[in-house]
Amino acid sequence: MDMLENLESLQFDSEIPEEDRFWLYLQGRSRGLMIEACAHATFFCKVFYNLRELLQKNQNSSSLSTKSGDVDMDDNRNLKVGIIGGGRLGKQLARTLLQLVPIPAASLRISTRRPEVLGEQCKLGVQCFYHNSGLVGWANVIFLCCLPSQLPHICIQIQTSLEKACIVFSFVAAIPIPRLKLLLNHTNILRPQYHCVEDFEKIWGANKEITAALQDPVILRATCPYSPDGGIILNIKWLEGLIYAALNMCTESNVDCRQALQLLNQLFLSVHFKDCMKHEESCPEFQLPHVISKSYVKNLLHRRPFPWFDLTAVQLRETPFSQYHSTNTVLQDHLTYLYYDSFGIRIFFFSFTDSSTMVRP
Repeated sequence: MDMLENLESLQFDSEIPEEDRFWLYLQGRSRGLMIEACAHATFFCKVFYNLRELLQKNQNSSSLSTKSGDVDMDDNRNLKVGIIGGGRLGKQLARTLLQLVPIPAASLRISTRRPEVLGEQCKLGVQCFYHNSGLVGWANVIFLCCLPSQLPHICIQIQTSLEKACIVFSFVAAIPIPRLKLLLNHTNILRPQYHCVEDFEKIWGANKEITAALQDPVILRATCPYSPDGGIILNIKWLEGLIYAALNMCTESNVDCRQALQLLNQLFLSVHFKDCMKHEESCPEFQLPHVISKSYVKNLLHRRPFPWFDLTAVQLRETPFSQYHSTNTVLQDHLTYLYYDSFGIRIFFFSFTDSSTMVRP
């Protein structure tokens, strides 16, 4: 309950001159961007937590390779997540991941110059310290939640500790992907890009905790990768990066390309809506030409893993998946439904692929 809700004289904007009130929309935009960031990080972690479980199950079967290079999934069953930056975004992200993925506190660590201010996180069992390179050497996923001015120094600290398979997820909006790749000397990078429209909608629930906001169907729908609701639009190339990041994880585990596609279908296309029961043949399914070029398919040995994909290139260029994804409205509907389902919310399905509402890559 907000104790100040009906006390106008004590509200944030009560003393702002009329001529300056135009800028108040920035407050709502900032909150909307925070919610979008936490939502997409949560979806990402859920997807990769589930993928690790699928790899664990498949590694126990005789059909998977048992070479010495395989990832020891028994030793690393839980997804290990590191956050660099303990400011407003870092704190909110930690709280959201702990509650909504949920990531065990032992599998989440935060590196910040002022760990003493993270008392709430420490009480929950999260390790908080200042050792960026040590955090990177431990984690499977690193979220960059620092200031743009801090990033070059952080990259110098961590680049030699980055394992090839570690995914760097950057929320530092001012640093573009090519610059990140150069600073980190790393290609396994995801960076969501958000576009804010002028007609900004006030739907972001100013008085709600972010974890509570993401259980609100209206707000959750606004965070959906295909939705323009709320005035903040995610560049859909980030979702492509997510697909190829999953394939890289399969490659790291020495899963051959055919089995990797089966896992991809289990991971992204296993959630169906009612119409699928009537028209099962219309449900999408990933095939080799959807993720690699047709010329490469001809030369690919089917018992070999996929090549390692440069995620920075995936997010900046057209890929085989770009062509398949942009024209396949049924696939877009399935991914939308998966997104809702991952937050535990079942709502009446509305297709974002209608020409008036669809956001193209």
